[in-house]
Amino acid sequence: MAFKIYPFVMCGGAGTRLWPMSTKAQPKQFHKIVSDLSMLQETAIRGGMAEGVNIAAPSFVCSSAHKDLVVTQCEDIGITPHMVILEPLAKNTAAVAATIGLAMADAEPDALVLLLPADHYIGDVPAFWNYIQSGGTSALAGNIVTFGIHPTHPETGYGYIKAGEPSGDESRAIAEFVEKPDLETAKDYLADGSYFWNAGIFLFKPSVITAAFAELASDILEDARHAISESKTVDNLIFLDGVCFDKCRSESFDYAIMEKASNISLIGPVDIGWNDIGSWRAVWEHEMNMGGPAVTDGYCAETKTSKVDCENVLLRSSGPFVATVGVSNLAVIATGDSVLVIGLDSAQHVKKVVTQLKDAKADHLV
Repeated sequence: MAFKIYPFVMCGGAGTRLWPMSTKAQPKQFHKIVSDLSMLQETAIRGGMAEGVNIAAPSFVCSSAHKDLVVTQCEDIGITPHMVILEPLAKNTAAVAATIGLAMADAEPDALVLLLPADHYIGDVPAFWNYIQSGGTSALAGNIVTFGIHPTHPETGYGYIKAGEPSGDESRAIAEFVEKPDLETAKDYLADGSYFWNAGIFLFKPSVITAAFAELASDILEDARHAISESKTVDNLIFLDGVCFDKCRSESFDYAIMEKASNISLIGPVDIGWNDIGSWRAVWEHEMNMGGPAVTDGYCAETKTSKVDCENVLLRSSGPFVATVGVSNLAVIATGDSVLVIGLDSAQHVKKVVTQLKDAKADHLV
């Protein structure tokens, strides 16, 4: 079945688990982490790598403070966005989805919106688009489709989706959304085989998503509607009204819609070489898989680092030269004004440092 997909890239995240590289002024999606392109650019070019799929130019939802970063990074790779929705302040992903649904409802109510994060790595792009196409029939039929990543290890840093029965159109029912588990529970999920990682990727018609918000989170929909009606548009830039958008309740899309709606379906297990690059351990795992500078001892000009007799060590520096000798299971990340030294097994806890700095009013460091 022929359909057109409009990718909308969410790039409003703070990326605090990748501090000190990721900061409020330039979060992780605008950094070059896995290649010579930023994570946002990696995401933006995927549409041009699709074969046999009708993909519109990507759109973006980002903080108004990052407008120039989005526009410039797109220009650098020759992409003109379909639209850029600029948030005056962050209000979580439910407000993002509602705003996108409303922005697309008049012009393309029955096209398909692909909502996806700006900062995830996908190794097998052709397979990614094959899975997206697999969800098209269910999305066109009026379902909100999400994509469950096949887990490769018992991960405690991701939420999970428990798959239900097949639906007859390449999709499956969803039995349950579950929060980030402890290690023993994650091992049970992996052994069970019906639990998949929740990647936060969604496919839906604008008319379907606005109807879901009208039923389940009408206050978010109406506040987003007011923010759009009072917005200013310059070319492809939509500046949401700050007073109206400030009233919008902050809620995740999963909580507001996906865990309550009856018309949801799942494509999974999805095998696309996915990594959320959400922590320094995830960066280390990616480099191990790709044979990058995390693997061997020695001097690395690319990362301004050197390792001697080290095992499972990630080093990155955009500031001083960094060297480690005889250590293991460690990450050292240096910038011009900060240095992080952390055990790879504790990589999920970097947020605690950021919280301490904010509490101490050391805003220049975050």
